[in-house]
Amino acid sequence: MRQIVGEDNVLIDEPMSKHTTFEIGGPADLFVIPETTEEVREVVAACRDAEVPYFVLGNGSDLLVSDEGYRGVIIGLSDGFTNVSIDDNEMTCQAGVSLREASEMACELGLTGLEFACGIPGSIGGACFMNAGAYDGCMADVLKCVRVIMPDGSLETIGIDDLNMGYRSSRVRDEGLVVLTATFRLRQGDPEAIRAKMDDLTHRRESKQPLDKPSAGSTFKRPEGYFAGKLIMDAGLQGYQSGGAAVSKKHAGFVVNLGGATAEDVKAVIAHVQDEVERQFGVRLEPEVRFLG
Repeated sequence: MRQIVGEDNVLIDEPMSKHTTFEIGGPADLFVIPETTEEVREVVAACRDAEVPYFVLGNGSDLLVSDEGYRGVIIGLSDGFTNVSIDDNEMTCQAGVSLREASEMACELGLTGLEFACGIPGSIGGACFMNAGAYDGCMADVLKCVRVIMPDGSLETIGIDDLNMGYRSSRVRDEGLVVLTATFRLRQGDPEAIRAKMDDLTHRRESKQPLDKPSAGSTFKRPEGYFAGKLIMDAGLQGYQSGGAAVSKKHAGFVVNLGGATAEDVKAVIAHVQDEVERQFGVRLEPEVRFLG
């Protein structure tokens, strides 16, 4: 790995609590930081050739890493894989670019379409993986194509029509593709109007969500015909706590780290919420958070 990315870009026993928005997670055997497409490709190939488990990490915003950590290689893209290019109304971002950065840049250039993403704490790669969305917008609405590493190691550009994007799902997720870049088709707009919309969405998010405490965002997927937060609130679970983890008192759809929470604490809260909501309402909530390690 050091031969591929350089000595300074390979970290041993790196605490994953430093790299997740939950601020939870034990050490990864290796944490590798590639800075070019070729480095990403070579690192993935080296892991596959050695049959070593690997995980491609963006901002770690939808992730709960176990207290024991990860036995394998974490490929961290949010530190070195963050270039952005513009071609008329199209913006191409490397996978490690944050959605906030992308939406801010689009705003500055007077390009509209990414306003919905201004408060989503994930990266471009992760957003394509799960078709991230908020406030009636999602990646599928603005995505033109992605450049990916295929399971056989080849590079391919896949257009939006072939990405099978649905609610929190995509071909990237289904087939284990590694996103390198994403190209968005945006439109010319009024920078002041774009900024006003982003400010409004930011205010709405800040007023309703527990952004002052570490979390992984919405903990559960939206069950068909219901809202997860309302079911949890109606079940009397707002504020329910196990160790350092709790259902947020501000928004029941969030499990938060009150300070010093372990992954086991979070899992205990999630399991209790699932069991209680199912017992009371017959609805089994499915976690939106991904579990690693």
